[in-house]
Amino acid sequence: MALNFKIYKSNANNGTKDKFYARASHKDTVSIKELAAVMQNNCTVKHSDIVAVLSELSEVMKQELQRGNRVRIDGLGTFKVNIRSKGAKTAKEFTVSENILGTRINFHPETNVNPDGSHIVNMLSGIRVKEDDTYESPRGKDENTENV
Repeated sequence: MALNFKIYKSNANNGTKDKFYARASHKDTVSIKELAAVMQNNCTVKHSDIVAVLSELSEVMKQELQRGNRVRIDGLGTFKVNIRSKGAKTAKEFTVSENILGTRINFHPETNVNPDGSHIVNMLSGIRVKEDDTYESPRGKDENTENV
C-alpha cells in the first residue's frame, strides 16, 4: 500500500512559480466509528467501548488544550495550542482585540532516532509513495512507486 500523490504546477509569485511539486492525494476520511471497527477486529475490546473511549478522548483533549496544557498520546505525538498574533510597536500597545488573530492546534508526531542520528516519524516509518492514477498526470502514464 502506498500514499498517493498528484503533481501540480505552482503559480505562486515567488521562486516556486512554474515548478512542479507533489501534493498528497487523499481518497477518504476515516471516522472514529470506522477506526473502532478496525480496532475491534484487532483486539478483544468491543466496538461500542472503543467509540466511547475515543469520543471521551476528544472531549478531554479539548479541555486540557483550552487549559493551556500539551496533550501527549504515546505512539502518536503531542498536541498543543498556538496563538497567531500580529506585532505591536510597544508592549503597552499590544491588546488582545487588536493583536491576537486566532488560535490553532499544532501536532508534533512522535519520532525515533535512527542509528545514523536522523529522526523518523513513527507513523511514517516504511511509507511508500505512488502517483495517483485517478487524474491525468502532467508527466503522462508510468508506474512511479518509491519508498521515502
